[in-house]
Amino acid sequence: MDRDLLGDLAILLAVAEEGNFTRAGHRLGVSQSAVSHTIRRLEDRIGVKLLNRNSRSVTLTDAGERLVATLRPSFQQVNDRIEEVRTLGERPSGLIRITASKPPAERILWPVAAQLVREFPDIRVEISTDGRLSDLAEDRFDCAIRLGEHLGPDMIAVPVGPPLEMAAFSSPEYFERRGVPRHPDDLADHDCLVMRHRVDGATYDWELEKDGDEQTLKLDGPFILNDSGMVLQAAREGLGIGFLTLPEIEADLAAGRLIRVLADWCPPFDGYHLCYSGRRNVSSALRLLIDRLRYRA
Repeated sequence: MDRDLLGDLAILLAVAEEGNFTRAGHRLGVSQSAVSHTIRRLEDRIGVKLLNRNSRSVTLTDAGERLVATLRPSFQQVNDRIEEVRTLGERPSGLIRITASKPPAERILWPVAAQLVREFPDIRVEISTDGRLSDLAEDRFDCAIRLGEHLGPDMIAVPVGPPLEMAAFSSPEYFERRGVPRHPDDLADHDCLVMRHRVDGATYDWELEKDGDEQTLKLDGPFILNDSGMVLQAAREGLGIGFLTLPEIEADLAAGRLIRVLADWCPPFDGYHLCYSGRRNVSSALRLLIDRLRYRA
């Protein structure tokens, strides 16, 4: 691949991300007419139309979408490697601000972050365990640890844990008193420990699936909680059925304080990812944290 084609592809990617020739030109430090000329040259060279143009914006054609979908991760990898080389001689330092819910903050993030600040005294780590899904840019966080289903479209996501399973559970005393649910429909006759992650948000639906039969349940019970530790406590005291990730209840299962039910309705799904904006530079400190946290099966 020649140098001119690489440059043209980079300009196409900028236009796709900005949705406008002028903004893409400002970003790249070239004129709007130069951007437009480059795109026409690229389309002529490839032999297919890549952009739909109108007076206000440009959008990708189907062919353009396919090409950009391939370019974006490839160019990001090149940028990442360049940043790594640039910071090879730099001592990692500065503040890393991270938002995560308590389970991954305690089980995944904390052991790595604690070791990191021991090795590199110039690094500081701020961890927010607010249960809500923070906006990284608005709340000035460098990164977040989230489940795969909560990742934004402009985020770069790095897996930091294995696949997970959800688990429904309560105390032996509760099931002796109320019976054991065998099917998701049975949960309507039980007290369920409901979670609401945001004060202004809806309660969390329970999603269950078996052999292609998908159930999304909006349940009710004596408590609405926003902390998984409170859900565990209520379940241990026999006050209802909780629904959390399996690692959060494994110690209680092993000790016999809790019993899991409906396990065959809880298939594995993508686990936790560290995500950060693909539009910002990554500091040497954050890059080091990402490398330490990266899950390697």
